[in-house]
Amino acid sequence: MGPSRPSPLTGSVSAVLGAALVATLAGTLLAPPPASAAGPAPAPVTAVDAPADARDTRGFPRRTVLDPPPVNGKDASLKLGLAPYHSLAPRLNALQRLGDRVSVEVAGRSAGGHELYLVTVTAPESAAEAREQERMRERIENAPASAAKDPRIRSAYKTPVFLNNNIHGNEWEGTDAALRLIERLAKAADAGTSALLAKNRVHINVTANPDGRIAGTRANSRGFDLNRDFITASQPETRAVRRIAAERQPALMLDLHGYVNGTLIEPTTPPHGENYEYDLFLKNAYRNALGMEQAVNALGYTEDGDGVKPPVIPFRDQKEGWDDWPPLFTPQYMPFQGAVASHTVEFPLRVNNAAYEKLPVRELRRRAEVNTRIAGAAMRATLDYARRHRTSVIADQIETFRRGAAGEAQRPVSEETVPGVPGIGPEDVYTTRFPRAYVIPAGGGGRSPAAAARLVDHLVANDVRVERARADFRLGGRGYRAGSYLVDMHQPKRGLANVILADGRDISDDVSAMYDISGWSLGLLWGARVDAVERGAPRVPADPVRAAARDGGVAARGDLRLRLDDPYEVAALNSLLAQGVRARRTDDGAAVLPGSARGLAREAAARFGVTFGAAGERGTAELRRTRVAAAVTPGERFALREMGFAVTPVSTERLNAGFDWSGTDALLVSSGLDHGKLTRAAREAFAESGVGVVGVGAEGAAFNEAASLLPVTGVRGNGDANGVVRVRNAGGPLTAGAPPHSFVYAPGWFTGLGDGVRVEQSYAGDGPLVSGHWRAGKDGAGGPGDAAGRPSVVSGSSASGAPVVLFGTEPMYRAHPKGLYAQAARALLTR
Repeated sequence: MGPSRPSPLTGSVSAVLGAALVATLAGTLLAPPPASAAGPAPAPVTAVDAPADARDTRGFPRRTVLDPPPVNGKDASLKLGLAPYHSLAPRLNALQRLGDRVSVEVAGRSAGGHELYLVTVTAPESAAEAREQERMRERIENAPASAAKDPRIRSAYKTPVFLNNNIHGNEWEGTDAALRLIERLAKAADAGTSALLAKNRVHINVTANPDGRIAGTRANSRGFDLNRDFITASQPETRAVRRIAAERQPALMLDLHGYVNGTLIEPTTPPHGENYEYDLFLKNAYRNALGMEQAVNALGYTEDGDGVKPPVIPFRDQKEGWDDWPPLFTPQYMPFQGAVASHTVEFPLRVNNAAYEKLPVRELRRRAEVNTRIAGAAMRATLDYARRHRTSVIADQIETFRRGAAGEAQRPVSEETVPGVPGIGPEDVYTTRFPRAYVIPAGGGGRSPAAAARLVDHLVANDVRVERARADFRLGGRGYRAGSYLVDMHQPKRGLANVILADGRDISDDVSAMYDISGWSLGLLWGARVDAVERGAPRVPADPVRAAARDGGVAARGDLRLRLDDPYEVAALNSLLAQGVRARRTDDGAAVLPGSARGLAREAAARFGVTFGAAGERGTAELRRTRVAAAVTPGERFALREMGFAVTPVSTERLNAGFDWSGTDALLVSSGLDHGKLTRAAREAFAESGVGVVGVGAEGAAFNEAASLLPVTGVRGNGDANGVVRVRNAGGPLTAGAPPHSFVYAPGWFTGLGDGVRVEQSYAGDGPLVSGHWRAGKDGAGGPGDAAGRPSVVSGSSASGAPVVLFGTEPMYRAHPKGLYAQAARALLTR
């Protein structure tokens, strides 16, 4: 028997969702907080933030007269003698006038509203020549088998090289090295430069993080580390780089960073991303790294004279600790878009953080100049590699796409498959077996349809091919309704499809430590049902998808029921509550609204793509819009505002300065609030407020203990552990309908539960870790075996009667696990 069909609804809003709204919903949740909420709301997607037309076939140069921003005398770059952001537009305008090689485009805007400048340096092209380049680029991706045999591609295609700079705002010098490179390429009259630009396009993101460059911060103006955002793409700067990658299809890429002494030049230590064509990647990445090392050494800096140690290539020089496993970083994302070599390069001499504050200006400027020259050497060496190896680099990019389209198995790296690269061993072999297809069932398949639409739009935005079935079908022994989404894994960018949708892998036994997170599965954490089909060609009548259908609607009669399983649904509820609509909570965590709100519900359904079904119950408790005081990370604050909560940031210092609790309904604690450091007056003010408390992670558990709220003991597991875990939900208002998986970072659990404490969720008793890295600590404790079967989420009431919920998981980590947001939202809505 096939999947059951949903009850018919009237007021379907699919037809009224225009392309602009679909693009907007794909980029960010449109749930702006009211004017009373503190801090900037997530910016709606603007025209420049929407996907650009990849078939831009204007010739080169493409000159843009940039509008210079106001002069900012507080730009942090000035102290280092580097280019402040306000100087970039005038300088780029001048560089465009030097000749016919330099083009500048605005690739997007930062979270703070600053323009992102994309420079292309190449020999002039007529419109006809640009059209031919685009046709060849498309053939390389979409018809790689024939492209491999095409002599015109071999002789005339311009290799795209991408240089990304300053994605960490207080790692400045890549920008300045890039400006020098652009000027040098624009003015050079030598035959080598002419040959380079005749056969290559050099694309340069001058500063990927202007907010951070100006402020002297690692993060953008929303507090996000952009170099941890690539698989989530929550920020406009990240989405801009993603578009550049998909549209320009770089074969070689550098990401300029600081500060590691000696100069660190990837490729990396194990574990290596299992979804790459790593044999093709390692061949080019290692050879290019050697060239960059030689170029840096040729500058003549020494440790004794300049404080500059010799370069380090982690693959060659280190055992572990600098891996390329997660696709969060720019160079680890780029291979999925066709790069056959992409590198983090860390220049050596620190000028940020404490050094920026304490060192003399003269020393800071000396260091910044050294770093700028080293960054420039790495850039020039990469361009030289592109010039000398253009034919083989493009052949390897074509081969990457060809293997994906043909569904061929990966080639494990070895001294035979990657000749000339020393030191390859079994520890470097990471491959996977790709499924034949993935299916995202129509209507959510028992999960949130809004989550399915979000996931599909995310795949499409990453240039993964998705189709929508025109009729019911069977695949892999399961039946699916028409309208279900199909991802055929015989496609050029199968690696990216798999890195998004696959469960991932437990790599705890492979290495002792990881550089960053090790599990991230959107298939398990974004709230949609995703079925992997291992065998059977998906011969299904289907149409290509440019944007997911949003089949929201409103029941024709009676009161209305809105599930609260997805952030879109929470945002819709908060929007209605803000307009004065009365709502009640059901025993399974849904919201019931009166039929009199049908008109407003239709507007919300159209805006958020959610469904208001017919209510069969009245609800048990009133729901009101929750005003949240939040001591949280930037990612959590962003997630709360995505869901439409009114958020006021708080901290230990702010509460000690005197805080008016009268405008607050709940306190969310995960970072920056230590109850033990509150003054007596601040503690008394909090105790008298009677607000509910939601605690997340170790700091949430510590706050609970110090404030004597719930009688439980919080236990913290290995602080280095993270990943996707299996959980068992108890049901009820908090976890009914929640996914059977969650995300942990420094996982926690609870013991010693006193009277009145309810277990809302527990770690699976048969080994909770699905994918990621989770070992016991050096003392043998804190591993997944200790957590198995333990409560991961608990709730109850404090002595004052205020509701309290504690999470040992991370339901809003870096604004990533969208399918877990609703657990935090339901906890906050509890009265």
